[in-house]
Amino acid sequence: MNDGLLPADVTALAARVIAENAAAGRRVAVAESCTGGLVTAALTEIAGCSAVLDRGFVTYSNGAKQDLLGVSADIIDTFGAVSAACAWAMAQGVLKRSDADVAVSVSGIAGPGGGTAQKPVGLVVFAKAVRGLPEVVAEERQLDASSRAAVRHQAALIALELLLP
Repeated sequence: MNDGLLPADVTALAARVIAENAAAGRRVAVAESCTGGLVTAALTEIAGCSAVLDRGFVTYSNGAKQDLLGVSADIIDTFGAVSAACAWAMAQGVLKRSDADVAVSVSGIAGPGGGTAQKPVGLVVFAKAVRGLPEVVAEERQLDASSRAAVRHQAALIALELLLP
């Protein structure tokens, strides 16, 4: 039985993230757009999370991405908020503004509206940055767009997976 706020699969994965990062001595931080804090909420469901979770940024608007994470307006204007470039900049911004060893960012189109032919509902981008490593891994995924909840659920799971050591 799951007595938490979130789905059991999300909470179980969050527990792994906390346990495995604690064992590795790593601190994590997250920048969320379309998930609106679900990833950070999942991590805080786990007792002992304070040893691992440094902070979470909910940067839903473009302005928040710029103000809180330092994402350039040029990146948003050129590539859009739902782009590998923006996710990359978000992850870099998290590392610059936190004490985390690992940062993950997520931005996407949860729907039901807001999609275009080039960027349909369900398109979500993720990035992972590790302090001290020059490369940032960024990827686009087309998720099941059957509902807003489905997109956000899947996106939270993927972001949590990216936080695993």
